[in-house]
Amino acid sequence: MKFIIATNNPKKLIELERILKPLGIEAVTAKQEGIILDDVEENGTTFTENSFLKADAACRKTGLPAIADDSGICIDALNGAPGIYSARFAGESSTDEEKNALILEKLRDVEREKRGAHYVSAITCVFPNGDKIQVEGKCFGEIALEPSGNGGFGYDPIFLYEGRSFGDFTPEEKDKVSHRGNSLRMLQSELTKYLEENNAYK
Repeated sequence: MKFIIATNNPKKLIELERILKPLGIEAVTAKQEGIILDDVEENGTTFTENSFLKADAACRKTGLPAIADDSGICIDALNGAPGIYSARFAGESSTDEEKNALILEKLRDVEREKRGAHYVSAITCVFPNGDKIQVEGKCFGEIALEPSGNGGFGYDPIFLYEGRSFGDFTPEEKDKVSHRGNSLRMLQSELTKYLEENNAYK
């Protein structure tokens, strides 16, 4: 069973592949199928809206079921920012290191007990017949005082879960508790039910 993963983030693709493979899903990008996806304007106001825009465009372009994740980090002391703007919070071409440095600078004078934050992962799966599945997973923690670890990507080195940076987690440890791990487990449950009811995609 082949699904298009609508992402240009190679690290996100690896994470999605790792969790989808046990479902019997072959996760491929449009590029791997020799198809170039059009740029999608992520003009939604929520993670879920943006994930749908990406998945729907990929499904229409390829004719295959498509999965898209829109995710980010919401920081209490910044009134929920960067939120849906997480990827471009420090500028369109900024590195993960630059994004993390900007967050730490903005929280420089914020004490530990007020550095609460949570990750969000909204996943939409769109089928060629127009059906869709949408789920959202979260993971609550806090922002560290400094980066730690070389694992993960994005804001992982400064996101603390139960006192440890996601950057210090192994991939397996992260999958068990992360926002994306949580949303993909929900997707697994919903996909299983959907595929049992719709033989066309088995």
